[in-house]
Amino acid sequence: MEYSSKLLGNAVNEISQLPGIGQRTALRLALHLLKQSESQTIHLSEALLRLRTEVNFCKSCQNISDTEICEICANPKRDRSLVCVVEDIRDVMAIENTSQYQGLYHVLGGKISPMEGVGPQDLNIVQLLNKVKQGEVKELIFALSSTMEGDTTNFYIYKQLEGYEVATSTIARGISVGDELEYADEVTLGRSILNRVPFENSMKAN
Repeated sequence: MEYSSKLLGNAVNEISQLPGIGQRTALRLALHLLKQSESQTIHLSEALLRLRTEVNFCKSCQNISDTEICEICANPKRDRSLVCVVEDIRDVMAIENTSQYQGLYHVLGGKISPMEGVGPQDLNIVQLLNKVKQGEVKELIFALSSTMEGDTTNFYIYKQLEGYEVATSTIARGISVGDELEYADEVTLGRSILNRVPFENSMKAN
């Protein structure tokens, strides 16, 4: 696509690198920004810059936070013996929106996927195992999506936990196979957590 301005072309090329944004959508967004006041565009660019340079990952659960320890982990009212294992921060947000879960989280940062070159060493699995070794965690809830990669990741972690006194469960299959948690409605997701089943039972069902 040819542009009358190299500056416009550069902006469109950068915007189009965002997920789900093609060249035409990127062009619409760039032209929209040109119509806005300069201060509005500056506020947007400053917000994105601060997001990139100042955001933290919680030292305890790997959730995105403005501080070293996120608000969830720092909340003394949360059940510290219960840890929900999720793929990324969008899943934390989805579960929190249900208001049905009062434990802590652990964000893996992805799922084991040999096809995409993602192995156990690329995820925050060692940190999770270290939490279990400390003895405070009594139950891990596997809340990864019901895909082959999600099931593989669940099973890998389950095998690593052999010898430790920690219960493992998985969210009930109110979430359709192949679905991502972030797209599940709050009622269904909330019930799936409350009606979780022992992980061993989920393996028998498969």
